[in-house]
Amino acid sequence: MAKGKGGFLGHDGLNAPDAPTGVSGTAGDTQVDVSFTSPSDVGGSAITGYRVTDGTGAFGASGSSSPITVTGLTNGTSYTFNVWAINAFGWSVASDASGSVTPVQPTIGLFAGISTDQDLIQKITVNTLGNTSTFGNLSQARDQSAGCSSSTRGVFGGGGGTNTMDYVTIQSDGNATDFGDLTENRRYPAGCSSSTRGIFAGGSDVSGGILTIDYITIASTSNASDFGDMTVGRRQFAGCASSTRGLLSGGTDGITKRNVIDYITIASTGNATDFGDMLYAGWGIASCSNSTRALIAGGNGNSSYENVIMYVTIASTGNATDFGDLTLARREFSAVSSPTRALFGAGTTGSTSNVMDYVEIATTGNASDFGDFTTAGKNYGACSDGHGGIA
Repeated sequence: MAKGKGGFLGHDGLNAPDAPTGVSGTAGDTQVDVSFTSPSDVGGSAITGYRVTDGTGAFGASGSSSPITVTGLTNGTSYTFNVWAINAFGWSVASDASGSVTPVQPTIGLFAGISTDQDLIQKITVNTLGNTSTFGNLSQARDQSAGCSSSTRGVFGGGGGTNTMDYVTIQSDGNATDFGDLTENRRYPAGCSSSTRGIFAGGSDVSGGILTIDYITIASTSNASDFGDMTVGRRQFAGCASSTRGLLSGGTDGITKRNVIDYITIASTGNATDFGDMLYAGWGIASCSNSTRALIAGGNGNSSYENVIMYVTIASTGNATDFGDLTLARREFSAVSSPTRALFGAGTTGSTSNVMDYVEIATTGNASDFGDFTTAGKNYGACSDGHGGIA
């Protein structure tokens, strides 16, 4: 029973502190950082600490100042939090509850088979800033591959003139394992995926550009099956997806640069349909997405556009719109994404780069520096466990 300024029965309510205010939470991996403003009226003595609990009282933590981290939470579950101030005379009443906060598993991006170290798989936490670290090695050393992924598994297909596919568990460092074979050998294909189905499209064998699109079930291991054809056979282009639709952008057939954007419905099979056009024709571009917006960046096109980032709304059709600029104009690179952030890594400007930069997908504007690849290089496969195709 509260009494006086907020102390409880058995405490000196007149000298207990007021409740903290402005309580909010910042989600992490199985934890939330709870921030608050200390009360201006601390009561009869200085505040000695604070107590935070979730709305059920099942999870809590104590600390001497804001923020206080509550651990042991379940990713994907929403929580609210209350805070109490404590002094020698007792506890305040509970603060007003925070808004709902949902802990999330951090998005891991993987980069596999870079030109300068064709065995290497590098990883990055997309939600943070920093340099890549070593994840493991491919089952077969090669560059020029493509990646696709579910929320748990990444698959790298093609590259080096092979039909090889191999897979990893994204949240667990280690070497890749054989998955099966593509329907044909492919250099420079593009990849995209929903939460269950992976797509490997186009590429080249010896010259020109392949038309065919393959698909796999990511949770299984087996050879790929034929999905259909692209509108134009090409290589060195890029894929991304929402949970239902895949986009395949740019590329070259070895002679002609393309500005075409194709789309497919991932859960079906059939030929690709024209979506619209990029701002320029180019190859060696990078692309990634959240659930609604696709970003397409860089590439070897008109020199005025090689640092450009474009965007489209995946559920519609139409031409791309300018988003902003990369920190470094480049080509033959790839991108990964979380639900909110796009990250573009390495590539070449004539000499290979180790630069990574990022943007927030829902906004528009120029990219900012993220960190560096372990090794400078180009022509690698990429995927993440938080991209737009994962519902």
